Amino acid sequence: MLRGVLRTMWLSGLLLALVHATAGAQDKPVRVRGTIERVDGNVYVVKSRSGGEQKIKLVDNAPVVAVVKSALADVKPGSYVGIASMPQPDGGQKALEVLIFPETMRGVGEGHYGWDLQPSSMMTNGNVDQTVAAVDGQVLTVKYKDGEKKIVVPPDTPIVSFVPGEKDELKPGAAIFIAGAKPQADGTLEAARIAVGRGTTPPM
Repeated sequence: MLRGVLRTMWLSGLLLALVHATAGAQDKPVRVRGTIERVDGNVYVVKSRSGGEQKIKLVDNAPVVAVVKSALADVKPGSYVGIASMPQPDGGQKALEVLIFPETMRGVGEGHYGWDLQPSSMMTNGNVDQTVAAVDGQVLTVKYKDGEKKIVVPPDTPIVSFVPGEKDELKPGAAIFIAGAKPQADGTLEAARIAVGRGTTPPM
C-alpha cells in the first residue's frame, strides 16, 4: 500500500512539473522539444525542432515519464485533460493536441493560458463537461475554475497520455520534451525531469 501511495505522489509531482512548470524569473526556465542525437557521458545532445543543438544534463535520479498514444474515444465526460489549441476567428479554439491526465493528476495546471507550441497558441487544462460530434471534428466543452472553453478536436489531432518511463528510453532517436530546463554557466541546460515519446513524438 505504501508503495502505491509513493508511486502516486511521484507521478503527481512529475506530471505537474512537466505540464505547468514554474520558476522564479531569475531562473529563466525554457521548454525543450527535440530528438536525442547522441549521449556524451551524462549529457544528452538534443536537436531542437528549430534545428539548433541543446545539451541537457539531468539532475541525479531525475524521473522519466513516457508519452504514449491514446484515442479520442478515451476522452469522455468527466475526463481531466490538457489541450493545446489555436484561437479561431469565431472566438472558439481548435486543438493542436490533447493530453489525457491520469486520475491522480486531476486539477493540475487548471485554467486557460498562453502556451508556446505555436505562436499565439493556448493551453486549456480542465474537466470535460460535454463531447459532441461536429462536421469538422469532436467539440469538447472543457470547464475550469474561471470559466469554460469549447474546443474543436479535428480527427487527426494527436491524443496522448502519460505513464512512468525508464531512463534507458533516453537514447539516440528518442523524441523528448522538457517543460522547465534551467540554463547553466557552461551553456548546458539542467533538467529535473524529462518526458520521452514511447512510440510517438510528445506533441506538447
